[in-house]
Amino acid sequence: MRRLLAALLVLWVTVLLVYVDRDGYVDDVDGHMTFLDCLYYTTVTLSTTGYGDIAPGSDSARLVNALVITPLRVLFLIILIGTTLEALTDRTRQQWRLNRWRSALRDHTVVVGFGTKGRSAIQTLLSTGLGRDQVVVIDAYPQSVKAANAEGFAGVEGDATRSQVLVRAEVQRARQIVIAPQRDDTSVLVTLTARQLNPRIKIVAAVREEENAPLLRQSGADQVITSASAAGRLLGLAMLSPNASSVLEDLIQRGTGLDLKERPVTKAEAGRSPRECDDLVVSVVRGHRILAYDDPEAASLALTDRLVVIHRASRALPEPDERRGEPR
Repeated sequence: MRRLLAALLVLWVTVLLVYVDRDGYVDDVDGHMTFLDCLYYTTVTLSTTGYGDIAPGSDSARLVNALVITPLRVLFLIILIGTTLEALTDRTRQQWRLNRWRSALRDHTVVVGFGTKGRSAIQTLLSTGLGRDQVVVIDAYPQSVKAANAEGFAGVEGDATRSQVLVRAEVQRARQIVIAPQRDDTSVLVTLTARQLNPRIKIVAAVREEENAPLLRQSGADQVITSASAAGRLLGLAMLSPNASSVLEDLIQRGTGLDLKERPVTKAEAGRSPRECDDLVVSVVRGHRILAYDDPEAASLALTDRLVVIHRASRALPEPDERRGEPR
C-alpha cells in the first residue's frame, strides 16, 4: 500500500509539473493542452510508452523533462519493478523455507483441529518434552491456523479429509496424529485417509457420540476417546464421589499433582510383581490385553510388558529405551 501511494504521488506530481508548463507542450491533435492531455502525457511518459503525439516544445518544458520528469520516471519504474521483484523473491524464499522444513520433518505429531480438544492434547504432549517444532496443526479456519502459528506451531490450512492437505502436513512421515475435529464423520474420514497414507502411524481420535467409536476403530484408529461420554461419567462421579473425581481430573492433567503414565518394564523390574515396583502400578499391558495390578497373570512382570503407573509430577521418570526396556 505504501508503494502504491508513492507511485500515485509520483504520477500526480508529474501531472502538476506538466500542467503548470502546459503552454510549452505541442499537441498534434488540436494544439491545445487540457488537464486530461497532461494526465495522458504523464501516464504514457512514466510508463515509457511514448506515443509521440504530445511532446515538449519549449526550452523550459524540455529542461523540466530532462531534469525532473526523467528522474520521476525512473523512480516510478523502480517502485513498480521493485514491488514485483520483492513479491517474486518472497514467494521463492517462502517456497524454499517450506521445502527445507518438509525435508527436515520426521517423526512429528500432527494435530487435526485447534479447538479446545486439540489445544489440550498439544499441551499434554508438550509437558512430556515434545518440542513445538515437532507439532503440525491442521485446521480449516484461517484464524485457528494463525493462532497456532502465534503459539509457535507449524500450521496447515485446509480440510484434513483431503489427502493433499495431510500430505502438506507430511503425515506420511509422521509418528502420530491426534484427530480432534468438531464432527464425528470428519474424524472417520481423516482416520481413513491418514491410515492409507501412513500404515504405521499411531492414530488417536476423538468422537462426540459413543455409537461412532466402533466405526472409528474399524477405520484404523488405535485409540478412540468419546468426549461426550467421558464428560458425562466425570459429572456422575463428581456427584457420587467429589474427591474421587478431583483425583481423577488431577491424574489426566499432566504436570500437576499426580500423573498417569504408561512406560515399559525396566530390566531391574523383570520377574518381579507389580507391587515391588518403585511406582504405583495400576495396570499391566501384556500384548493386547490390559491386566489389573492384582491379576494372577501379572504376578511376574516380563520385559515385553508395559506398565500404567501413577507418580508425582515433580518426580521425572527415566525415559526407557523402547528396544531393550532399559532406562537411558
